[in-house]
Amino acid sequence: MRPVKIFDSTLRDAEQIPGAALNPEQKMEIARQLARLKVDIIEAGFPASSPGDLQAVSAIAKRIEGVTIAGLARSVKRDIEAAWEAVRYAALARIHVFIGTSDLHVQGILRKTRPEALRMAVESVSLARELCEDVEFSPMDATRTEYDYLCEVVERTIEAGATTLNIPDTVGYAIPSAFGRLIRKLIHDVRGAREVTISVHCHNDLGLATANSLAAVLNGAGQVECCVNGLGERAGNASLEEVVMAIRTRRDTFDADTRIETREIVRTSRMVSALMGMPVQPNKAIVGANAFAHSSGIHQDGIIKNRSTFEVIKPEEVGLSEHRFVLTARSGRNALRHRLEELGYEIDDIEPIYERFIQVADRKKEVLDADLEAMMGDRLRAIPETYHLEAMEALSTTTETPRAKVRVAVGGQTCEAETTGDGPIDALFRAIKQCVGVSIRLVDYQVRSVTSGTEAMGEVTVRVTSGAHTVNATATATDVVEASARAFVNAANLLAARQTAQEACGEDDAEA
Repeated sequence: MRPVKIFDSTLRDAEQIPGAALNPEQKMEIARQLARLKVDIIEAGFPASSPGDLQAVSAIAKRIEGVTIAGLARSVKRDIEAAWEAVRYAALARIHVFIGTSDLHVQGILRKTRPEALRMAVESVSLARELCEDVEFSPMDATRTEYDYLCEVVERTIEAGATTLNIPDTVGYAIPSAFGRLIRKLIHDVRGAREVTISVHCHNDLGLATANSLAAVLNGAGQVECCVNGLGERAGNASLEEVVMAIRTRRDTFDADTRIETREIVRTSRMVSALMGMPVQPNKAIVGANAFAHSSGIHQDGIIKNRSTFEVIKPEEVGLSEHRFVLTARSGRNALRHRLEELGYEIDDIEPIYERFIQVADRKKEVLDADLEAMMGDRLRAIPETYHLEAMEALSTTTETPRAKVRVAVGGQTCEAETTGDGPIDALFRAIKQCVGVSIRLVDYQVRSVTSGTEAMGEVTVRVTSGAHTVNATATATDVVEASARAFVNAANLLAARQTAQEACGEDDAEA
């Protein structure tokens, strides 16, 4: 069958979601899992955006094997050089260059003419090709670009050395029938298009990203750019798991397939969700909690008689299994390490994880895989603690105003605060804000059960803003009130780290 490459942009496009930024260790953990998933290309970041991102992409390029590592760059010399500096150590390296080509972008953002934008595109691809053999070019906002000009840009950048031509539906404007025709027409009309890989990158503003990507594959596209869990700017990107499983399940229609190891899909989804603090909706296709759940009596009867009656995909194909590795407070370090490694985590020091495991196991009869995923998410999200929650107490009754008391360590000193609120969570957050002494506004608060039952661990995700900074923070505990307090303190620590980094950049700029 015709091979279709999967270009994963979770570490670049998905990380642009407000509050979802990853630290280098988290990026590396996800990159390792993407390699196990067998994506073809990992777009590891936008190296010119910050020294930290350049270093993170470089670390991935040095350590992740068997997959192409790409760095994104605007059609600007310093961006391209930064991208090459980051990916040059990869066995398989790619520079991904882009420039806006619709009149809205050329005139409204670049303040250029069409010929000037075309020259920038050609010169940028030529420079990238001098540095790297594998160069991808994207005419941003292609679906709103005048067709003849789009053809000219694509043809000239192929001549300049681009090996992959990506056609982005940058604002999710296209509909599947028209987008499929566009891909087919470009392949037919543009000289050299059949000698390179034609790729697509579809956004989900109208809920059509996966459908548009699949329409492109039907019409000759050889690469799809997507993100795990459909994450990304605004409404997100084409969902990797949906694209892959649609092609795999309907090979009779597509006459194509990917090299993805589909049994790693659920594991990858859960890891990305935990580390980015972005819960997956229960009815999400392929990886949602309800994707293989059946409550209707008719459905249940059909499943008992023949699973194919109401399931077009076997749960085992995407990594779900009835097998359970039972862990309790009596389980030892080796058993814990073994199960974590089965879940895809590389463990250097088991002790801090084991201590956290015992705390949870003492409160639960059995620690499930989802509990372990949540604990690892907490560990990998850890940042230097400006504030440490030492103790908390919350009280809510039907006859008294809810109140809360906290003790927070701040820079070697201890702060205690007691406040009332509309509820115990509100009171806790007010008390924490008194101790940290920073103006923090809660934008979103979500709580979900990590597992089922009354002993389930609760995962709390908060989104907060302070000044120009927005962060997501997550914490888990068997007590959701405790998890709420820890998540809010984690958010305060993230804001403090952002402020410290900003001040450091300001000092560097001043020295320069």
